[in-house]
Amino acid sequence: VQLQASGGGLVQAGGSLRLSCAASGGTFSMYNMGWFRQAPRKEREFVAAISWSGSSTYYADSVKGRFTISRDNAKNMVYLQMNNLKPEDTAVYYCASRTGGRPSRDTGAYDYWGQGTQVTVSS
Repeated sequence: VQLQASGGGLVQAGGSLRLSCAASGGTFSMYNMGWFRQAPRKEREFVAAISWSGSSTYYADSVKGRFTISRDNAKNMVYLQMNNLKPEDTAVYYCASRTGGRPSRDTGAYDYWGQGTQVTVSS
């Protein structure tokens, strides 16, 4: 499975970005998908996750109400809509896939990872 994240960039505080993750090489509709982020000198942390069907979504408390995860199984895509961005959202954002089970907040539960896309929020 190959995952390609895109859509990052530089945005002012209060702005919005939409991240995309394109999947190939597997049966996308069978994967639970997650978004994680890693800021400089920090551990990689959970941001959001979505079940294989899209019926269940999960968010970190820090992004709840501002970020929305969604997927389009027909296009093998997962998205992260980020609104009201804050400087503390600055990080490299990664998408990840998990075969089987349920969506997880644990980085170790995911099988494949994309290369990451940089999001920088200026104050």
